[in-house]
Amino acid sequence: MIVLSFLLAYGSALADDTPPGTRYIYKHSAGQPRALEIYFPQGHDPSTAKIPCVVLFHGGAWGGGDLKQFREFCRYFAGRGLVAATANYQLFPADERHTLPEGVSRKQFCIIDAKSAIRWMKQHAKELGIDPTKVITGGGSAGGHISILATTNPGLNDPADAGEFDTSVVAYLLFNPALTAFDANFPQVDALKYLKADFAPAIVFFGTEDKWKRGWDAGHARLRAVGAGDRIHLWLAEGAGHSFFGKNPWRDPVLIETDRFLVSLGLLEGEPTLQQPANGKKLMRGDGVDSPVNVERARNNN
Repeated sequence: MIVLSFLLAYGSALADDTPPGTRYIYKHSAGQPRALEIYFPQGHDPSTAKIPCVVLFHGGAWGGGDLKQFREFCRYFAGRGLVAATANYQLFPADERHTLPEGVSRKQFCIIDAKSAIRWMKQHAKELGIDPTKVITGGGSAGGHISILATTNPGLNDPADAGEFDTSVVAYLLFNPALTAFDANFPQVDALKYLKADFAPAIVFFGTEDKWKRGWDAGHARLRAVGAGDRIHLWLAEGAGHSFFGKNPWRDPVLIETDRFLVSLGLLEGEPTLQQPANGKKLMRGDGVDSPVNVERARNNN
């Protein structure tokens, strides 16, 4: 575990009015178009490029949220050399779940679309100039949960998808992923059921005051039990609650550490283009559980 602590006076250098990326419709579900917004590196030439990509899913309790959440993140990572996409998906508000048959979770509709989005990116790899073997995914809150299930649950497939493309990924970017013991009532959407030894490396962010962290703790324990714990890079924001990662004073530091994580996997090169806040204080502590890379970095900075 690594703990981040920053002074609340810090103001992010990133704006909140990021323009949309290039819009693509990857499918229709429930009679509505489902969209990807894609941001490309400057000078990107799909005819010659074959670079990693990231697909991020917004949060919103499986019933809300929109593409605005990760536009800044996508713009930043496109500036660092990734093709970066953010996807929406079918939303199912909690007050409508009574309309579903017994044993069916409203969350599974979100997961089906997320799988379609990842497959669409791989299917169109040549046109987009991406390497389909180097796809990264993740998301915030419900989007984090969705990204995990979209890549680990072999079920919940849209029969209209190009089935020859799988949804495997090489890394996860998880921003307070919303895992809960309640999902054990619906095995198709229970992330813990699908956490196996081959779980890809992940960077995970949580606020210490986030009530959803209990669900992640159970997931993290499961990953340790199956032998994947050494691939989890956990960061805690001291005193922060849920969905802190896109707000001042946390956003730039979250992007910086996510950037460094991707560099450690060979998916990016060089140094982050953001700077740690001059009036912020960072505390890093490794407890010997997380990956050797993070533990060694913690030792070097203490």
